[in-house]
Amino acid sequence: MKTLNLEFLVRGAKKVPSPCCGKHMKVIGTRDRKAIDRSGKKHIYNIRRLRCEQCGKIHHELPEFLVPYKRYKAKCIEMVLTNPSNHDVPADESTLYRWLDWFYFYVEYWIHCLVSIKRQTQQDGEDLEVLPETAGTALQRLEGLVGNESGWL
Repeated sequence: MKTLNLEFLVRGAKKVPSPCCGKHMKVIGTRDRKAIDRSGKKHIYNIRRLRCEQCGKIHHELPEFLVPYKRYKAKCIEMVLTNPSNHDVPADESTLYRWLDWFYFYVEYWIHCLVSIKRQTQQDGEDLEVLPETAGTALQRLEGLVGNESGWL
């Protein structure tokens, strides 16, 4: 049986507010999280488990290179979403299909969330340019909000 060695401990430097209600969260433990990189190598990250002191929900503190519920690093998923027919990600076709299906199921919701956040945080006089739903693909509209540099996911 092949064993994987723990590679990184992931710890946030500041207190993290609860994503559901914004209240304080308490560290209740850790868990290992596996992720596969572009070469197909598996990595293990030890991440914190946090419980919201207000509502009691449990959250995991993920670094930006991990995507919730996905077993490949964000960079791999980004490559496939950006160019589905030309990539070198070592994943089988059913995995690639599920990524595309997942992305296109949620992308409009994410766009609306980002627009709402930008409107709430924009400075006076700052223009918010958002492509309408009929202009371009969903990926192009999302790129207009977050850019297309590595790390957009």
